[in-house]
Amino acid sequence: MSDNRFGKLFTVTTFGESHGPAIGCVIDGCPPGLAIDASEFAADLARRATGKSRHTSQRREEDAVEILSGVYQGLTTGTPIALLIRNTDARSKDYDAIAAQFRPGHADYTYHHKYGIRDPRGGGRSSARETTMRVAAGVIAKKWLAGKYGIAVHACVNQVGTLRAEMPAVIDWSVVEANPFFWPDAAQVPELEALLDATRKSGDSLGARVLTVATGVPVGWGQPIYGKLDAELGAAMLSINAVKGVEFGAGFAAVEQPGSRHRDLIGADGFHSNHAGGILGGISSGQDITCQVAFKPTSSLRLPGESLDADGKAVEVVTTGRHDPCVGLRAPPICEAMMALTLMDLALRHRAQCGDVPAQTPRVPAGRN
Repeated sequence: MSDNRFGKLFTVTTFGESHGPAIGCVIDGCPPGLAIDASEFAADLARRATGKSRHTSQRREEDAVEILSGVYQGLTTGTPIALLIRNTDARSKDYDAIAAQFRPGHADYTYHHKYGIRDPRGGGRSSARETTMRVAAGVIAKKWLAGKYGIAVHACVNQVGTLRAEMPAVIDWSVVEANPFFWPDAAQVPELEALLDATRKSGDSLGARVLTVATGVPVGWGQPIYGKLDAELGAAMLSINAVKGVEFGAGFAAVEQPGSRHRDLIGADGFHSNHAGGILGGISSGQDITCQVAFKPTSSLRLPGESLDADGKAVEVVTTGRHDPCVGLRAPPICEAMMALTLMDLALRHRAQCGDVPAQTPRVPAGRN
């Protein structure tokens, strides 16, 4: 009932708090024989990590993964995989002054009223620190999907505040990875950097939009009605801290599109467009799965804000310490992980019901679709 587990056949249970001794996860349902080494987690965890530039929180965690079980002689055994990361740079004293206050826009108020107790240090369980373990679990899912089906999952930030990325016809993911903002247009990076500098100096924050793309997904994954692929992915993305909206394909823009334009026509050479985002009737169509996620601006601000304390008295809250001016800047590897975890779970569920017979995937035209 506590809902700390994600998935049905491929499951991930996370545990730990932002300022506790460690965070971790237990992964169950991973097929045996997958080669995994502790060093393989480093790259994606570094992509998510804080302290890599002046535009993120300056908390610097080592994020060294310890594999406690489920792997023998470098191969998964089919038994639960337990991963642990010890917290090495928590600074709990930053929260002493607001331990009995509710920060506006945070989960302080709701956690307190739900449980009657809460961990105020860095948000405790509600901290984005928890997503570190999702990224670690996602490394395993991405490797399995790539090895068995040739699936690749990538994400980029395509909007910060009112600044929108100039999206190329085909995203060059090497450009995305070459800058600290996961931004797809290198020419816009200086403008984005100036915007973030000004925001940080003002003490305020900005929201962001993240695009996640999965390529190579076969036709047929997802269940009709209550287990739709987009519903499963939507729930996965909405489980990420600070996410306030999710859309697939054309998303809300479909409201303004006439049906003659929105429907994805199919010719001998495949689909002519991808307004559906690679999902039809809740089932993968064989096209790229495209999902966009809206992240709210962080509420941890040094600008004073009106709120209440645990006794119901009016207070003025000022959040000090180390915080991101835009939490969405570190979100791409988290979104990739949730996409991969969902797809791996659905792949195993599809195989359980329908067998592991490759579907006849329509040829999709090259370029943006």
